[in-house]
Amino acid sequence: MPIAANLYYNHYSGERVGEYPPLVMIHGAGGNHLHWHPNLRRIKGYQIYALDLPGHGKSAGVGYQSITQYVDSILEWMEAVELHKAVFVGHSMGSAIAITIALDHPIHVLGLVLIGSGARLKVNAELLDASSSETTYRKAIDKIVKWSFYPDSPAELLEAVTRRMEEVRPSVLHGDFIACDGFNEIERIARIYKPTLVICGEQDQMTPVRYSQYLADNIANSQLVIVPKAGHMVTLEQPELVIDAIEDFIPAIRYWI
Repeated sequence: MPIAANLYYNHYSGERVGEYPPLVMIHGAGGNHLHWHPNLRRIKGYQIYALDLPGHGKSAGVGYQSITQYVDSILEWMEAVELHKAVFVGHSMGSAIAITIALDHPIHVLGLVLIGSGARLKVNAELLDASSSETTYRKAIDKIVKWSFYPDSPAELLEAVTRRMEEVRPSVLHGDFIACDGFNEIERIARIYKPTLVICGEQDQMTPVRYSQYLADNIANSQLVIVPKAGHMVTLEQPELVIDAIEDFIPAIRYWI
């Protein structure tokens, strides 16, 4: 089980490694590396690292309550595995982490893929409150699943995500929501100059399409892809369309080591 700097990571080294830049996938609040569809974690021809953040999945720790703390943990992990630059692929809270790395530590960033994202991630007050107690934690999970998927999503997918979220300690999810709620880079977002792909499900209720449109409008070197028949969990709902978007985007990144 690969662990570095106390973080578990799933590492895939495909054919023709070195032809494209490495991808570092950062999951969202209360998630882990399994929130990336297996096909996304194994895109042919790419070297891909899918992390479990502190306190999540197979990683030790208790989780954090700020995006900058998660950023620090990833930079420590990069140093431990001797990965100096990468394309950061972030979903939801993971996108906030990727954005912060691009703003504060651009030397490590070759490009960004921001999925279900925004320059600000204000959390619904009901979710903040429900996630704060073990008594109401199941209520929070039910709301998250209800608001995260396209209406016609398969029942077995919803059940699988629900089971995974039930394994997350309430304090970890609540801390993630506090971190998201405190994230606001509206004033700085236009400073990002790295190539950026913005992806959003057409019926994302957690981070609506207008959030992604704002990113695309304010990051100079960016493009927006809106995925049909998908909500916030587009990485699980329409993984092949997300892969297509990434494969179209990555070859355009010319300057990487």
